Amino acid sequence: MSKFFKNFSLRYLAQKGQGMVEYALILAFIVGIAAYMTSSNGIGSAIKTTFSNVTSTLNNANTNSTSNSSSQDQSTQSSNN
Repeated sequence: MSKFFKNFSLRYLAQKGQGMVEYALILAFIVGIAAYMTSSNGIGSAIKTTFSNVTSTLNNANTNSTSNSSSQDQSTQSSNN
């Protein structure tokens, strides 16, 4: 019976150690990707540029729709008078 527990615990501990190494490797991989993405010449700058372009496009669309709405309101008021 003691031999069974000894073999079981050795197998369990070996698997547990292997799992910890795998998690450490995955964590290191994720940290490496995050470091690359936040570097100044990495994909982070491309993402930042894309979001800036989208923001400016949305702001321009909002400004244009506001000015178009104002001119339509003025033309509607003129035709009613």
